[in-house]
Amino acid sequence: MIRSTRRRSVVAAVALASGVSLLLAGCGGGSKATDTSTKAGTEKPTGVASSTRVLNVWAGSMTPIVSNFNPFSPNVLHAAMGPIYEPLFAFNKAGSGDPTPLLGESYEFSADGKQLTIKVRSGVTWSDGQPFTAKDVAYTYGYAFSKPSYLTSAKATDDTTVVLTFDSPQFTNEFSLLGTTFIIPEHIWKDVKDPAKFTNDDPIGTGPYVLKKGSVSSQAYTVVANPKYRDAGQGKPAVKTVRYVGLDGNQNAEDLVKQGKIDWTGMFVPDVDAVTSLGIGYVNTPQDPTTIYTCANADEGCKGAQTDKAVRQALNVAIDRKQINDKAFKGLGATVSPTFALLGRDDAWITDDDWKESPQSADAAAAAKILEAAGYAKGSDGFYAKDGKTVSLTLKSPSGWTDYNQAAELIASQAKAAGIKITASTISEQEYFDARGSGSFELLMGGVVGTSVADPFQIYKDWFAGFSTTKVGTPLKASTWNFSRYANADVDAAVKAAAATNDDAKRKEQYATVQKNIVDDLPYIPVIINATQTFFDQKDFSGWPTQDDLYMFPPSWGSVSSGVILANLVPLS
Repeated sequence: MIRSTRRRSVVAAVALASGVSLLLAGCGGGSKATDTSTKAGTEKPTGVASSTRVLNVWAGSMTPIVSNFNPFSPNVLHAAMGPIYEPLFAFNKAGSGDPTPLLGESYEFSADGKQLTIKVRSGVTWSDGQPFTAKDVAYTYGYAFSKPSYLTSAKATDDTTVVLTFDSPQFTNEFSLLGTTFIIPEHIWKDVKDPAKFTNDDPIGTGPYVLKKGSVSSQAYTVVANPKYRDAGQGKPAVKTVRYVGLDGNQNAEDLVKQGKIDWTGMFVPDVDAVTSLGIGYVNTPQDPTTIYTCANADEGCKGAQTDKAVRQALNVAIDRKQINDKAFKGLGATVSPTFALLGRDDAWITDDDWKESPQSADAAAAAKILEAAGYAKGSDGFYAKDGKTVSLTLKSPSGWTDYNQAAELIASQAKAAGIKITASTISEQEYFDARGSGSFELLMGGVVGTSVADPFQIYKDWFAGFSTTKVGTPLKASTWNFSRYANADVDAAVKAAAATNDDAKRKEQYATVQKNIVDDLPYIPVIINATQTFFDQKDFSGWPTQDDLYMFPPSWGSVSSGVILANLVPLS
């Protein structure tokens, strides 16, 4: 029985195209499952014959593919996170209920929240045959790249018990501790001399898949069923081979989905009917805020007009979010809150009704008022300037991210009407991630990872807390996302206080402080809640999350959840 001391509410390349088509040729055929009644996530696939049918997954648009299976690297390949390496529990971002046990069986906080006792599975082995024990879990939590700043010790009291001790109560960090820390084998990682440069080309994990040796190319890589997987004797995973294919952009991926050459992808498609009319499965689960990242903190090395809060505030009211949703996202997105609480799910955590929704229409007059009050004046060219410097910024988005590219163009046009000069440009996905991680940008179109529980705490801690950022030019620590380099002492104190309480009312008091500051400072300017579209081959495989059974967050890029889904799929032909 999973237990917790607080109530939990878990919520809900054109150039490559011909080569990829050849790469994917001949992937049909295989044995048919003899039992297709299995409900994924609840029962185990029994009576499933061995299948030669390869499942083809879009690996994203970071091309060419570079071998990197280090779970602590910002450039880690998708299959490492979930299919190969696992955390203790899988929290369902799209559904409800307790988290799904993976390597963990149960957990319980002490009464004061300063200790967390975790029971882990017995009889589990690493993919190289070495036994997995609680010592590996304790080693992972104490490892420099995954150790929480508030952790004082991690001890394995026996082969199946780990006790984590903290310097303060950590009730609200439940998801971060149990759902985002990928467990690594001590017998491998203790000999890694430079973890920051380690590409881990022969990853040893506990998940349902292992990397096929020699399979990584600039276009694709392959994972195969892990014969040492704990449920291998019960038919999991039934899909024996999964190929991850890299493509430069949504359109190439969409074309191959329509041709039946990509079986699973999470991407933006403006004309959903053109895909689903071919019998392809589809589900949309809007969860994550799309924002304008601003490198906001001049004290940490950010440069540009966006470091002035007044410029960020003016841009916030200058954009027309309804037009952006209608044109760039084809009406598939949802209204965003500047508090970063998910509307409809997290309403109870919003502490001021005025902060519930970001402005939906453009207000150039309001933008002018903000800028003029801060000492800016409009020049003869129609743009505001201060101290002889025009407010001129570059807004970048990854080439091929068609929804983000169009949104950036719309934002540039809307900002111009308010006297703010923005140039929208596209860069490669690798250039985008490098700029984001190093802080060498002015504005980026970017997503914020929404929380997997009905509580915005994780966003506040990982994206806004100053203790999770670094100076421009220094990479962020793994599993932290404060790309804006934002730091506010009041926010930091409130985040720490919220983590330390088991009382919802007291936690909400702290959220009021966080919200007051981030709504005013706007280090990330909210745009919409982005559509999260998933397309899947329902003719050849069963067991996918669907609108009626969202047993796990469905997109192929979903960290952790993708491993759970792959382990539950059954080949039908």
